[in-house]
Amino acid sequence: MKAPYQRARFGLALAAVMLVAPNLAAADAKRLEADLRAMFGAHGTLAIGDVSSALLRSRLSAHDIRFETPEGERLLIDRYVVSGDYDRPDEVTLEGLRLEDALTDFTLMSAERIVLGEPSRAVFALDDALAAEAVRIGSLAIDGIALDLGSELADDLFYATPMYGGQGRLTVDSVRGKSLSGTAIELFEVAGVAGTLSEVDELGSASFTLESLRIEGLTGLDSDGDEQLARLELRGLDLLTDSLAASLARLDMDGDFSDGKGGVQVESLFLDLARMIALAPEEERTQLRMISNVLTDGSGELRLDAAFLANWQAQGEHGVLVSDSQLSVRDALRLAFDVRLPLVLPDGVAPADLFADLEWLEAATLLGGDLRLNLADGGLFTRLATLGAAFEGVTEAQYIEQARTQAQGFGMMFGPEVRELLLGLVSLLEGSAEELELRLTLPPESQLASWLDDPLGLPARLQVSVETR
Repeated sequence: MKAPYQRARFGLALAAVMLVAPNLAAADAKRLEADLRAMFGAHGTLAIGDVSSALLRSRLSAHDIRFETPEGERLLIDRYVVSGDYDRPDEVTLEGLRLEDALTDFTLMSAERIVLGEPSRAVFALDDALAAEAVRIGSLAIDGIALDLGSELADDLFYATPMYGGQGRLTVDSVRGKSLSGTAIELFEVAGVAGTLSEVDELGSASFTLESLRIEGLTGLDSDGDEQLARLELRGLDLLTDSLAASLARLDMDGDFSDGKGGVQVESLFLDLARMIALAPEEERTQLRMISNVLTDGSGELRLDAAFLANWQAQGEHGVLVSDSQLSVRDALRLAFDVRLPLVLPDGVAPADLFADLEWLEAATLLGGDLRLNLADGGLFTRLATLGAAFEGVTEAQYIEQARTQAQGFGMMFGPEVRELLLGLVSLLEGSAEELELRLTLPPESQLASWLDDPLGLPARLQVSVETR
C-alpha cells in the first residue's frame, strides 16, 4: 500500500510543478524584457526580437537586441542569456555584442562573448556603474574584444592615460576576472593585447603588444587615495613610437606584505637610445650620444634587469628585516645591495605596516645589523674616465690623478672611511679594480632618526670596510 501512495503523491507534485513552472518562466521572461527596457529605455530607443525561456534548463534568452541613442550610436546584442534563478543568476551571457556608429555602420567596439558568473543582478542598470555596492560579479570572462580608440567610449576608458584622445585600434584576445565589485577586485587578467595609435600627445604614432597583465587583490576602489594592490604581473610588452622603442620581458610587483615579504622584479627592460637621440633636437644630439655611448658601450641599446626584494623574519621579541636588491645594466655595471637589520618595531606596528610605510623604520629600535653594497664595473667607469678627460681637455691619466687628489681632500674633511670609498671609485675609473665592496656594521642599540639628525657624524659611529678587487 505504501509504494502506490508514494507514487501517487509524486505524481501530484510533478503535476503541480508542470502547471506552475510555465507561469513562473513566463513571468521571468517578462521581467527580463522589462529590465532590459528599463536599462536602456530612458537613454534611447530599444527593440528586442523575442524573449524565450527554456524550462528544464532554467534559462531565459533575449534575442536580437537593438538599442540606438540620440547621439547616433547603436548597440547590438545577438543573445542575452540568464541562467539559473532570475533573482540570483548562476550566469549571464552576452553574445555578439557590437557598438556601432549608426550613420556609418562603423564598429566602435565589439566582443564575441561576455560571461558574468554569479552576478548580483540579471540586468544591471546603466546607473549602477555609479553605485559601487550595486555591482558584484563572481567571475568574468570576455573573449574577442576590438575597440576603436577614437571613440567616446575609449576616451572614457583611457581618460588621464597616454592613450586618451588618440586614434587607432585595440584588440584583446581574452579578459578573465574573479570576485569583482565597485570596491575591490580579487583577480583581473588580460591576455593577447595589441594596439596601434596615432596623434598620441608627445608620442606621435605608436604600436604595442602585451602578452598578459594580471592584477590580484585590488582594494579601496571606492575611496580615492586608499587603493591597494596585492600583486601585479606583466609579461611581454613591446612598444614602438615615433620617438621610442622599448620592450619589457617581465615585471612582477608583490605589494601584499601581510606574509612578511614583497618587492619588485624587472626582467629585460630594453630602450633604444639611438632611436630616441636621432629624433631629439639637433643641438642636443652630440651630448646625448656621448652619454649613450658611456651607458651602452656605443650600441645605443640600454638593457636592464633589477630586483628589489625584502622580507621579515620573526625571531622572538624582535624581527630581522632582510633586503636583497640587485641592478644590472648590460655592458655598464652591476649593483647589489644587501641589508640585514634586527630591530624592534614600535608598539602596535606590524611588519606589513613597516613595508607599506618605511617612515616606521625611523621609530624602530635597531639592534645592530649589516649593510653590504657591491659595485662591479662592466665598462661604465673606464668609459666615464675617457668622457671626463674629454670634457676637461686633459689626458685620462691626468683626469684620474685629479680625481685621486679630490678623494684625498674629501677624506681629510669627512674622515678615513669616506676617503677609502672615494679612492675605491678612483680605482674603478683607472681600471686597476673591477669591483668595489662597501660593508657597514651598525651599533647594537640605536634609532635611524638619530642618524638622520647628524649625517656627517655617521661614518664615525659605524664600522666601515671598503675592499676593491
